[in-house]
Amino acid sequence: MSSSSSKKQTLFISTLIISWYSSNIGVLLLNKFLLSNYGFKFPIFLTMCHMSACAILSYISIVFLKLVPLQSLKSRSQFLKVATLSIVFCASVVGGNISLRYLPVSFNQAVGATTPFFTALFAYVMTLKREAWVTYGALVPVVAGVVIASGGEPGFHWFGFIMCISATAARAFKSVLQGILLSSEGEKLNSMNLMLYMSPIAVIALLPVTLVMEPDVISLTLTLAKQHQYMWILLLVNSVMAYSANLLNFLVTKHTSALTLQVLGNAKGAVAVVISILIFRNPVTVMGIGGYSITVLGVVAYGETKRRSR
Repeated sequence: MSSSSSKKQTLFISTLIISWYSSNIGVLLLNKFLLSNYGFKFPIFLTMCHMSACAILSYISIVFLKLVPLQSLKSRSQFLKVATLSIVFCASVVGGNISLRYLPVSFNQAVGATTPFFTALFAYVMTLKREAWVTYGALVPVVAGVVIASGGEPGFHWFGFIMCISATAARAFKSVLQGILLSSEGEKLNSMNLMLYMSPIAVIALLPVTLVMEPDVISLTLTLAKQHQYMWILLLVNSVMAYSANLLNFLVTKHTSALTLQVLGNAKGAVAVVISILIFRNPVTVMGIGGYSITVLGVVAYGETKRRSR
């Protein structure tokens, strides 16, 4: 009986992980396809579509399907903290989507792998939290790898690179800020409830930005939809995948350990790089692959030294 339930548990977790990989990599590749290859040049509007889907589907998942208990915001102060996190989160997603217009997915992932460096930097600056020197030492190859990969990237684009590094820094800043703002037991929200409250705020914040920065988005999207009959389906699938990536990330975190999640996260970036190169056929160099490999090894070493120091 226990053997049967153990097999079911293994199958369940394996299915979760495969679904998590598929949705994460799928939304990344579809973003790239829409923004670079399809002629849909509206990264801010695309982010707004993602956030709209997250707002609607989070509400359905929590209020109707009761996947997790609903946590309510208890004060104006807590609402302002969530709103602040939402704006930072928005900035990171928009920056990442803008960078995909100019950079190959492979290089985008290489830059994104430096998140631990920025997390450690912000944690030190904002909370004065120090790690062991050996832990900081492991971050040297993380940064060095991206420098090497940048030098060996045939499709390097300065604006795209700045947007990508800004998005990575904003993502790290949000995680540190979340630890500070929602640190008290009464204010902590699980990632599903946090998404429920952050998404509508993000949509409200992105709407005026979209109208100012991308004023012709509606007319050009309608023109594109006439040329490509699957345009709306792609946008819908892309937006639903953005939500499912967050949902599955929550479920994988819940059903596996932090270490497993870290290892899976590192491997996910590498899988995304390989698949994107096979699909988009962007040229890669030995120097670029070498740089990315050094970064990934640095991230693995950083995670290991941090775990041991605890």
